[in-house]
Amino acid sequence: MDTSDPDIVFDADGVCSHCHNFDKEWSLRWFPDERGKAMLDQIMSGVREKGKGKDHDCIIGLSGGVDSSYLALVLKEYDLRPLVVHVDAGWNSELAVYNIEQVVKHCGYELHTHVMDWEEIRDLQVAYLKAGVSNQDVVQDHAFFASLYHFAVKHKIKDVISGGNIATESVFPDSWHHDAMDASSLKSIHKTFGVKKLRQYKTIGFYEYYFHYPFIKGMTVTRPLNFMPYDKVAALDVLKEKIGYKEYGRKHGESRFTKFFQNYFLPQKFGYDKRLPHFSSLILSGQMSREDALNELKSSLYDENELREDKAYIAKKLGISVSDLEGFAGSEGIHYTEYRNWDKKYRMLSLMKKVVRKLGWFKLKTY
Repeated sequence: MDTSDPDIVFDADGVCSHCHNFDKEWSLRWFPDERGKAMLDQIMSGVREKGKGKDHDCIIGLSGGVDSSYLALVLKEYDLRPLVVHVDAGWNSELAVYNIEQVVKHCGYELHTHVMDWEEIRDLQVAYLKAGVSNQDVVQDHAFFASLYHFAVKHKIKDVISGGNIATESVFPDSWHHDAMDASSLKSIHKTFGVKKLRQYKTIGFYEYYFHYPFIKGMTVTRPLNFMPYDKVAALDVLKEKIGYKEYGRKHGESRFTKFFQNYFLPQKFGYDKRLPHFSSLILSGQMSREDALNELKSSLYDENELREDKAYIAKKLGISVSDLEGFAGSEGIHYTEYRNWDKKYRMLSLMKKVVRKLGWFKLKTY
């Protein structure tokens, strides 16, 4: 990591705040050992017990990426019966469709594919490009999570199983993004730059996310990959061997827009190279050496021909010109706080959590 993260701090030995945060915070929630296996066995047993007599005992989102695909295989090993949800926001690569089919076929799962209204997605995506904020993936990410929770409520499922994990995602600068679950920010950006009404696009508000789902509906989120020695390369090898999984060649290659956003838009507009936090996470979890990471960073983010093809494809799909798309990426970045957001509410929630924990009333856990 470097000073492209304006909040980074280095100590006298040159060790950065992300490394210290991993040692003091993340490592305490990561159990890649026998203790983690025992904990996960107990958690999975509880999920199975709660799901007795129901069609499904949990729900997972399947994007076709390595994390969610490997997680699906893990759940099969634990004899769980997940409702598998895939949200198609219009940007799936052909490989993503293939990999999803292979996972579902191998595991014998029931797949629910929710196809988003493309005209609404297109309008919202162009609004985000015009807004100029760093997290352009909010449009997809919010839709994925909102659909997952709505499906869970509809089918009376209380256990959400997530592929999020510390081994590959422990380092991510807060200054680089804003929470994709902030529906107030999404609605503010769409109100400012959007044209169409969002009739089909479902959102989750602050109250729903932090109070209604966990406390009223009793939903919990479990991240099994944090309770095992999750190695991305090893997981990929298992997927290739067991289901004929096909590699994308780059992180988040399952979405053509995400690939473009991370490897062109962010570096051009904000100077952010997503490989820095990704490689840093792998170094901290022992999956990569710093030397190998530095060598990898010497390679270009995009093949010129591939970039030209992706620009043309994305611009045409969004109904804008390539020059417009390049203009959005080349103009000055706008901080998300220029639009309405939930930061004030979140600060109040954080203060409440501290008070509750200090008084020892009960263990408070949110997503």
